[in-house]
Amino acid sequence: MTGKARTAPGSRRRSRARSVSTHPVAGATHALDVDALIHDDDTRIVVCCGSGGVGKTTTAAALALHAAERGRRVVVLTIDPARRLAQSMGLTELDNLPRPVEGVGTPAGGSLDAMMLDMKRTFDEVVEAHAAPERAAQILTNPFYVALSSSFAGTQEYMAMEKLGQLSAQASGRWDLIVVDTPPSRSALDFLDAPARLASLLDGRFIKLMLAPAKGPARIFSAGFGVVTSALNKVLGTAVLRDVQTFIAAFDTLFGGFRARAEKTYALLQAPGTAFLVVAAPEPDALREAAYFVERLTQEDMPIAGLVLNRVTVPSPGLEAERAQAAAERLDDGDGDDPLVAAVLRVHAEQARRSSREKQYARRFAGSHREVPIVAVPALATDVHDLEGLRQIGTLMAG
Repeated sequence: MTGKARTAPGSRRRSRARSVSTHPVAGATHALDVDALIHDDDTRIVVCCGSGGVGKTTTAAALALHAAERGRRVVVLTIDPARRLAQSMGLTELDNLPRPVEGVGTPAGGSLDAMMLDMKRTFDEVVEAHAAPERAAQILTNPFYVALSSSFAGTQEYMAMEKLGQLSAQASGRWDLIVVDTPPSRSALDFLDAPARLASLLDGRFIKLMLAPAKGPARIFSAGFGVVTSALNKVLGTAVLRDVQTFIAAFDTLFGGFRARAEKTYALLQAPGTAFLVVAAPEPDALREAAYFVERLTQEDMPIAGLVLNRVTVPSPGLEAERAQAAAERLDDGDGDDPLVAAVLRVHAEQARRSSREKQYARRFAGSHREVPIVAVPALATDVHDLEGLRQIGTLMAG
């Protein structure tokens, strides 16, 4: 584990000794103890990251539910545009406000709220909170701002940082655990780059040039600025350039504060109270992506709690794959008269072979990342679409 072991006392505190998972991963040095993680009062933020299609959203929701029903006051934030989280929690919709999830059994006094990042609404909230009313109205109605806040590349990651910072600031009186579900694929780590990218944007020559007429003597900037604006007029059009200049002039007072908050949230992600869970499927591509996440998080000095190996094939006990396949072939050749038995034997053989391949992939990952605790979560027979399914995943994940 790259993060430092937490030893401070807490009312729900458990030993951090690694327990043996119900489904241990071959080659793994440590088993990830999910219960110890969520029962640790020092754990304030859990970030679930991983490539697309590995069950990351379901893992985040199941972890949040599991923690809530064991006494934590939890809010789960999804940045994934898919609506699976809302559906599995029985909510008609998720939006930018945390909403209580009904039907959560909390004899220990826990609670669960859920929300989904609304990129534009979060941007609007930043403007409304940090600009004077007249200036805020000027920014919110600016056409360039409307485009920027809705679809500009990287805005989602910037706003994710803002929303996580907001939740963390509110958490002490309302929640004691924030679970974050990140976007799929490698873009899930783009929010780590948000402060640096934002600083680069705000310090860029284009922004400074647009602000130049308002900040310096006209005689210094008029010639150079006139040449540039003439060229930009031809490319963008006069109206668009005017909107950009108006937006930048109005937004200038917010730049520094936004950058400072993003950098503060980045530091929060590096703090001991944060734990990153990398989610992967037992497949070569997904585990390669998981290796990228682990290496990147390590480089950024982010505390890695471990790897959740999701949807692992667990074959029924009995015959080995080769013997089951041979028996099915004998039945097919007339040595018996039960096609159903032959079909069952073939399914068993395929499951056993798939399980063997998955163990080999997991062993390869574990051998290269011995410091990363791993827990394997067996695949369910059906998709998760309700709270009961999430509870089952949470129980399996906790081992």
